[in-house]
Amino acid sequence: MVKYGLDYTRCRWILPLLLGIGVIFGIIALAGRGWLESQTLPYVHQASLWESCTRPGQGGPWTCESLMGYAWGRAAAATYLVGFLLLVICFALAIIAFAIDTLRFNFIRGIGGLLFVAAVFSIMGLVIYPVKFSTEIDMTGINMFSWAYGFGWTTAIMEICLGFFFCCLPNYEDQILGNVKPTYFYSSP
Repeated sequence: MVKYGLDYTRCRWILPLLLGIGVIFGIIALAGRGWLESQTLPYVHQASLWESCTRPGQGGPWTCESLMGYAWGRAAAATYLVGFLLLVICFALAIIAFAIDTLRFNFIRGIGGLLFVAAVFSIMGLVIYPVKFSTEIDMTGINMFSWAYGFGWTTAIMEICLGFFFCCLPNYEDQILGNVKPTYFYSSP
């Protein structure tokens, strides 16, 4: 990518592709039922961003309670959802930005700033959820925040890292576009 710049066909789409992977991870986090799970037998607790399910014994039926009845549940879901929607907007803008033959580097920097805002909202939701969940919901046995919660954090970390890439990319505009005269280290005798 450094050698050929963003005009090189295969390298041009790396950043939008990474944003697309972040969107997929965000969908998994939003839809996954593994935000909190029982760690040991009997498995009696399972929770998602939207509801908390428990069962009395190993073979009993699951009873689910919506977390939207709690103010913190609505706040966690809303902030994470706003962060996800901003990520989807950044993904669409990145596809538009990189599809244009002449790159608009200030536009790319704006996408980076919007990714940082998305990361702030995502992290707020990811912090509200475990703090309030563990204090307000009765948990039995040993529980752990599980795979879907991990996908949420992966999405937030990707938003931060890609925000840096999108913000720093315009600093190398001349190198990317090939406007820099090559430096030769050969001196004539």
